[in-house]
Amino acid sequence: MSNSSLIQPDTRRWAWLPPVGSWGYYTLLAAVGMFILGPLGGITAAFMNFSIGFFVGGQVLAGILGSVITYGYGPEGRHGANYIQTTAASVAGMMAMSTLIQAMTWMGMPQVPDWQLVLYMLCISMMAAGIGMLYTPILVERMQLTFPSGLAVANILRALTDPVLLRQSVSRLFGGMGAGLFGGVAAVKVAWMGAIELSTSTFGAGLIVGARVGIPAIVAGAVFWALTPYFISIGWLHEGEPFRKIAFLIALGMILGAAIIDLALIFYRVVRRLAQPGERVVVPDEQRTGPRASLPRLLAWVGVWTVATVICGVQFFHEPLGFMLLAVALCYLFVIVCGISLGLTDSNPISSSFVVTVLVLASLGLKDPMLGLMAAMVVFVSASVAGDMQQDRSTGWRLGSNRTLQFRFQVVGLLLGAVMAVAIAKLFMTAYPVLNLDQTVMSKDQAPAQWTSAMTYKFVGALRSLTDPKPYQTDAILIGIAIGLVTEFLRKWIKANGAYQRFAAGSRLGFGTDFMLDAVVLPSPYASSFGGFVNLHTSAWFAAGGVISSAINTFAPKPRPQPGEEELPSDMSSTSLVGGGLIAGDALAALGLGVAGLLAVL
Repeated sequence: MSNSSLIQPDTRRWAWLPPVGSWGYYTLLAAVGMFILGPLGGITAAFMNFSIGFFVGGQVLAGILGSVITYGYGPEGRHGANYIQTTAASVAGMMAMSTLIQAMTWMGMPQVPDWQLVLYMLCISMMAAGIGMLYTPILVERMQLTFPSGLAVANILRALTDPVLLRQSVSRLFGGMGAGLFGGVAAVKVAWMGAIELSTSTFGAGLIVGARVGIPAIVAGAVFWALTPYFISIGWLHEGEPFRKIAFLIALGMILGAAIIDLALIFYRVVRRLAQPGERVVVPDEQRTGPRASLPRLLAWVGVWTVATVICGVQFFHEPLGFMLLAVALCYLFVIVCGISLGLTDSNPISSSFVVTVLVLASLGLKDPMLGLMAAMVVFVSASVAGDMQQDRSTGWRLGSNRTLQFRFQVVGLLLGAVMAVAIAKLFMTAYPVLNLDQTVMSKDQAPAQWTSAMTYKFVGALRSLTDPKPYQTDAILIGIAIGLVTEFLRKWIKANGAYQRFAAGSRLGFGTDFMLDAVVLPSPYASSFGGFVNLHTSAWFAAGGVISSAINTFAPKPRPQPGEEELPSDMSSTSLVGGGLIAGDALAALGLGVAGLLAVL
């Protein structure tokens, strides 16, 4: 990775550290991310998936610990810490994919050679990293989505590597981390807090994104909750089932519908720009001191790994070529759809994407669960890996980290992560034979309390639907697409009107009207969809954070810097710092509880 153009001014606090830009520097960063922080986060993620059915991303934890490693480089260390967290998150995210192997066991599928699984997951992840990077200029730079966890990591790295910023932000950032840590532990250990489903990270994400994103989530959640009796009456739900069992399909459809409008506008603007010759290409500052990004190389990368993924699926698992090509095509769609959701709400609906892929395959006549799993695996892994790439790049974009270097560090993490995903699944399922038992055929009394494996449960349920497809599930997706399409069209049409823009900016009445339009009347389908993916309590915490954040930023006076201090960057507001701290603290709590739980059963 080193050449003369990468050598930076020497900002080291201690001479024994390898110089920035040297091979020793990059080797240090990669080794810490791959062999220390990545496996630590990956073991925790796998344990959480096997036990409760969801996992906490490794970006925030790795960012905190990575900044400790690079503290000796001064402010320049923020880039090194960012590369460390990128590598570590790639390893940890891939290790969380071990739940797919558990699903194969539950379904009684024939054993697949480990090397074939590793190679298949590696090809998928390499393709997904390229697709994720291909879309980042749209999601991160043009749409400028928040990516709450990405913003949290950026603020943490800026503060922990810059003494001036640390002094100005320490109370809010670390106060939030303390509250998040306490809340994360209390939600598990204190009965009444568990009953209200306290989620400090969700509340923190709401603080970052504000009320115009937070309120639509609770409004949509309340609507879905109110419709539960109707869903039961038409057979879409059974008595006692949560509304999100069907609402998540409508919610994902809403994102798809809105994305159709946004992507059409983006492509239209691209075509117009290409039709105007002579426009000067501006080189971003992040690429002036490192390797330049190359679109042709990136497209070649995506193309090679896409072909490799298709070949592996056809040759290893005898997947019909048509279904493999469809699965890959769905990757290109779901990566941007899930990326938009992650950028707005900090929620990546990867399991929902898996289920929808299975439903699409079933509607086209696929009946074999093994073929369905291997095809849907392409979408599941891709949405996860590409989402990590987009979130990491949101951090890198704010910090000014080199785009190409960050991509290389993710690739390095994926190399180890593909191997570790299979290894950690075998380790857990050998150490705890109960993980091999299919809980979908057990009674409630028979199911193990320690290992609920909710994500695997959802996968297996979807795969079994291949032999018994339910047309109403497709109807739910189509309804969601129609809602998202119409809502986003109306929003774009109203907000592009010059008279409305003057009205919204010209008075308190206009401001209030515009707020109600965004929050309640015609909320963004991306924000509303969150209410269909989670339960009502979670939406309430998200909305509460958004309302409090908007109230503070609207009515409270902005704190002025003390003499000798500079004003904090615009995206390091008090609410974003506290929100980022809450996310970090909750992640630390999840890490501690996960490691403690793992040690308790060893």
